[in-house]
Amino acid sequence: MSLASPTMMNKVCWPYFDPDFDNLPERIYGPTCRVCIDNETMEDFTVVKVDSVNKQGLLLEVVQVLTELNLSIYKSYISSDAGWFMDVFHVKDEHGNKLDQSVIDHIHQAIGTTRETQSPAKAKTYVNDFFDIHDHSSEHTAIEMSGADRPGLFSEILAALVDLHCNIVEAHAWSHNARLACVAYISDQSTDNRIDDPLRLATIEDHLTTVIRASGAHPNNQEVKSGGIVGVEVTMTNVERRLHQLLLSLRDFDGPPDSPTSGSGSVSESEEEWRKTVVSIENCEEKGYSIVSIECKDRPRLMFDTVCTLTDMQYVIFHASIGSRDDFAFQEYFIRHIDGYALNTESEKERVIKCLEAAIERRVCEGLKLELCAENRVGLLSDITRVLRENGLTVVRADIATQGEKAVNAFYVKDMSGNEVDKEFIECMKKEMGLIDLEVKNDMRSPTSRERSPFSIGDMFKSQIERVSNNFVPI
Repeated sequence: MSLASPTMMNKVCWPYFDPDFDNLPERIYGPTCRVCIDNETMEDFTVVKVDSVNKQGLLLEVVQVLTELNLSIYKSYISSDAGWFMDVFHVKDEHGNKLDQSVIDHIHQAIGTTRETQSPAKAKTYVNDFFDIHDHSSEHTAIEMSGADRPGLFSEILAALVDLHCNIVEAHAWSHNARLACVAYISDQSTDNRIDDPLRLATIEDHLTTVIRASGAHPNNQEVKSGGIVGVEVTMTNVERRLHQLLLSLRDFDGPPDSPTSGSGSVSESEEEWRKTVVSIENCEEKGYSIVSIECKDRPRLMFDTVCTLTDMQYVIFHASIGSRDDFAFQEYFIRHIDGYALNTESEKERVIKCLEAAIERRVCEGLKLELCAENRVGLLSDITRVLRENGLTVVRADIATQGEKAVNAFYVKDMSGNEVDKEFIECMKKEMGLIDLEVKNDMRSPTSRERSPFSIGDMFKSQIERVSNNFVPI
């Protein structure tokens, strides 16, 4: 037998490696998510598929990206067993269309494989249909306020900021169950720069705290903080998440502190039933999950609100199924507490139910929506809200921003006595506001004929949960 030459040995002794093995460690351990966006398979929806090594809060990060782009999530399936995260979203844009290439590119940049190696493109986020939100975290000072609400409080806060020589660049406020949470971005009135002087910030905090505590109710739960939101790029969804957290800390889920019931009684019984939110929790003993089921009126950002609340309450979502049909939404989450245990006590289940109901209700405003656009000037917002207050209207939600020389604002208002606001009354009130472009919108829609789904999406999901949990192997 002849011996092979060294050259031949080099040719036959090197093992063959499939090229796909080169990125196997990256596929197993990260660096981040892999995103596949299918714009062809479904006729009416774009399908966004995400898979990644799992971590707590990852689902919320993905939902935040979609929410910042004003995408409506019509269906979603989620699984994160075996340390791997898989998610499928069926989405449309804000106009009800499939996604265009620019949006697809942003999603890839924001949650795809380039996420850790380069900065994601900034999302264009919206308060309403006609203006966008910018990142004010580095240019302006953030002020957080929370406490017991009362008619005219938001107007008083804006007036106090004007008295303190502060320019209001952007502000967002939610009122729910007689509690108010507000995040505002301010600058110095004379220089338009952020306010960093500790003494002046302390003066602003003291003054606003006095305003908020003027009602005398629950002084220990009322708080003002300044200095900005630390450690995050400020986007609309981050602000909304902070509003959720502030109201949760005020225990708005317990209902109005001074009255066991709310509402004016002007809503018909059928309409009230249509609006009703139903949250229930049962345990899946064989897999150690608690199953949270939600049925409610569908609306934009609903999934963000529920996922945000469960995440901030320290629950891990292992599986979920989300669906909607004829303006009605169905959501089921398979969760455990972050310590690994299911919800074992009735008191814990009751608290989660109440917190989810509150999270769903916070964004739903029954008031009349006023959209105002005017030349920006010092004290404009204070003057607008003063006119509203003097005409017997109270602000239950506000989204305020400035765009160059323009101030663009959206207020949800209702009568202080609980009655519906007359649009003719608003038209008369416009004369007091001078050169302000005011548009009246009513976001409340009457119940329409709808067909309830004869089956729960989650029923199908639960029947397959054991197979998914036992057989799924990441590839």
